[in-house]
Amino acid sequence: MSKTVINTDKAPAAIGTYSQAIKAGDTVYLSGQIPLDPTTMELVEGDFEAQTVRVFENLKAVVEASGGSFADIVKLNIFLTDLAHFAKVNEVMGRYFAQPYPARAAIGVASLPRGAQVEMDGVLVLG
Repeated sequence: MSKTVINTDKAPAAIGTYSQAIKAGDTVYLSGQIPLDPTTMELVEGDFEAQTVRVFENLKAVVEASGGSFADIVKLNIFLTDLAHFAKVNEVMGRYFAQPYPARAAIGVASLPRGAQVEMDGVLVLG
């Protein structure tokens, strides 16, 4: 099976040794996105909601570059530095997804790159 690198300038450039996403067959594996502005590569200004929206917008850009949409995401992982933000994540996620929702995990972590409060990665299946 061949692998294809997915890359778009509408999402932040990788800040390490990884690709924004890899397509293997009909499956696309999305690398974690934090709330970096793709133009400035700086953390977005604002509260947790602003960070969450930016992460979804970054993921959306990579998903669309792969030829898919949020409806194609089958698994979403959400990493939070404060699980008290769980309800806000659900609220914002509802703006981007319709039922059937993807399988999901929300994981509390001690810290994230660049001081982000939220990071997400996922898997989508095209077809």
